[in-house]
Amino acid sequence: MRTIKKQHRAINAPIADLVTYRALPTDSVEHIDPFLFLNHHGPQVYRPKNHGLPFGPHPHRGFETVTFILEGDILHKDSSGHESVIEAGGIQWMTAGSGLIHAEVSSDQFKQSGGPLEILQLWVNLPAKDKMVAPRYIGLQKNEIPTVTLDGGVVIHAVSGQWTGTAGAVQPLADVQLAWVELPAAATVTLPIAAARNIFFYVVRGTVRVNGTEAKSRQLVEFNHDGDELTIEAADADALVLLGHALPFNEPIVSYGPFVMNTEAEIQQAYRDYQRGAFGTWEG
Repeated sequence: MRTIKKQHRAINAPIADLVTYRALPTDSVEHIDPFLFLNHHGPQVYRPKNHGLPFGPHPHRGFETVTFILEGDILHKDSSGHESVIEAGGIQWMTAGSGLIHAEVSSDQFKQSGGPLEILQLWVNLPAKDKMVAPRYIGLQKNEIPTVTLDGGVVIHAVSGQWTGTAGAVQPLADVQLAWVELPAAATVTLPIAAARNIFFYVVRGTVRVNGTEAKSRQLVEFNHDGDELTIEAADADALVLLGHALPFNEPIVSYGPFVMNTEAEIQQAYRDYQRGAFGTWEG
């Protein structure tokens, strides 16, 4: 089994009235190549007649956003013409690529009625060869994401890659495997992950033991490359883990605001392209 390199506590970083904990980057970890950023929004309960999510129109280039809607909903709209409302249990996978403008807000129904909300947004880097691909967007509801039920009631929601022989819902440009794993109290699961791959392991809810080490909610666990097996055991309550793995790209990472490229010159070019309207026109 792989050994633990370090555990990182997500930091409290509220956005307006949205409860937010940032697990990546923090002072203790910059990135886990190719995983760049994770915000954990909620859990919280919105009152009726609320303003919803605060993420109005903003640009991106050079990476992908993967959003897991655990509770509540998200209305996505972008300058490439995509628009959808994804509800609890669904995901959004947006490839920013060469650049687009998008907004992530709550549906009119959620703003009117309120209710529980919990969302994870992960940024995944694109390799240099794919940073300028055409943007794309995939929005999937809960019933469109394959699940694998294992012994003890463990459920793997297969978002991308292969999970115990089941293909995920999304086939990404790079070999990035992503899932969220539900573990009932005291349940255990063992998964093979090649030693060369970087693991992204974030405890969303509950407490688990991973390869013999305890990890609590809002903790990101970083692993060494000394084994090819991951064993997760829930404690005496149900647990939820966001799990991913990929071969590191081992390329320079230069990020500034909403852009992630390989050089400073590319970041400057991104700003110039955005300012001249190359990311598309936003129609509110």
